[in-house]
Amino acid sequence: MRRKRIISLVLSACLIVGSAVQGGAATTQEKISDAKAQQQANQSSLQQTQEKIQELESKKGESETYLADLNTQLDDLRSSLEKLQNDYDAKQEELTQLQSDLEDAKADEAQQYEAMKLRIRYMYENSASNYMNLLFESGSISDFLNQAENISQMSKYDRDMLDTYRETKEAIQTKEEQVAQEKEEIVALQQESADKQAAVEELVEATYQQIREYQEDIQSQQTAENDLLTKISSQEDAINDLLRQAKEEEAAARLAAQQAAQAAAEKAAQEAAAKEAAEKKAAEDAAAQKAAQQKAAQQAASATQKKSNSSTTTTTTTSNTAANTTTTTDSSDNTIDTSQGKYLGRFKLTAYCSCSICCGKWSGGGTASGTTPTPGRTIAMAGVPFGTKLSINGQIYTVEDRGTAYGHVDIFMGSHSQALSFGMKYADVYQVN
Repeated sequence: MRRKRIISLVLSACLIVGSAVQGGAATTQEKISDAKAQQQANQSSLQQTQEKIQELESKKGESETYLADLNTQLDDLRSSLEKLQNDYDAKQEELTQLQSDLEDAKADEAQQYEAMKLRIRYMYENSASNYMNLLFESGSISDFLNQAENISQMSKYDRDMLDTYRETKEAIQTKEEQVAQEKEEIVALQQESADKQAAVEELVEATYQQIREYQEDIQSQQTAENDLLTKISSQEDAINDLLRQAKEEEAAARLAAQQAAQAAAEKAAQEAAAKEAAEKKAAEDAAAQKAAQQKAAQQAASATQKKSNSSTTTTTTTSNTAANTTTTTDSSDNTIDTSQGKYLGRFKLTAYCSCSICCGKWSGGGTASGTTPTPGRTIAMAGVPFGTKLSINGQIYTVEDRGTAYGHVDIFMGSHSQALSFGMKYADVYQVN
């Protein structure tokens, strides 16, 4: 009965202290909830901003690819224009040469025509005397015929030269017309190529402008991203401060509850001991009174027996001894041991290793503090400086990494299987002085 009374007093003290602490800690929890809500909103905005940056980067990449194609087309057009210009220059030189050849042919024609006219005129004016001279001067009819044949051959030569000139002139004129036509075609191709080049240059300029706009938008979004990252980092620090404050309040509440429970237990034990002493004294007084009454009764009986001399007096003395009752109070399994250091609170424990599953892109590298992670020593947690030593279940660890909020300790393991088998636990954590 006394034991139940002591336990009830201890529980009442714990409830009173706990309710008082919860009333004050509720404000901290509300602050944590508000801070997390704001951080979540900023993280959502950050995700949208990063998606926008990726979208802009993708569009910029497409524009840059398109610009590269346009530049290739522009180079081809410039090469084509250069070739057309060379062809035009070659045709111009050919046309100039044809015109020169035509002028030379015309000069030859004029010269040949003048010579032929002189020969024909001479032959017509002096044909009779020439024939007579040839007849008398010739030694034989054969010589005469030979001379006549020469004159005939000269006439035929003049006709052949005239025909040749006409053919040459016609060929030069035909070639000249062909070259002129080719020049016109080249000029048309040059114009077409120049128009295409102008259109491509416009596209190039427009694409350059689009890329510049994308770049400006990307820089703007990156500035917003950096601002959000700064805000989120600041909020992360604020949340860790609030979590540390909540854990300190929780630790203070547990310490106060433990001290109150100890004080209540001591008081209950003192009250039980006093009550036990009073009950013992009352029992002793009752026993003494009863013994006195028995003694008086025995004396009266003895007097009666002496008169009758027929009875024997037997005196029985009864002694009542109060039994000592030892009251035992259960000790709590979660008793705070301040000898280990400053009590920080009851923290969640998990484990990780250096594999890509646990660390992602940071796998295989050093810790956030620059040290080499070591099993049995390295732990990760935000909210405390690097190098802080924590005592967990009697083992001393050093905070060398980040990745978890304050109140959540991530313990480094040598392998992923060890990290998985560790699971999730809770333990009292102390900061070593």
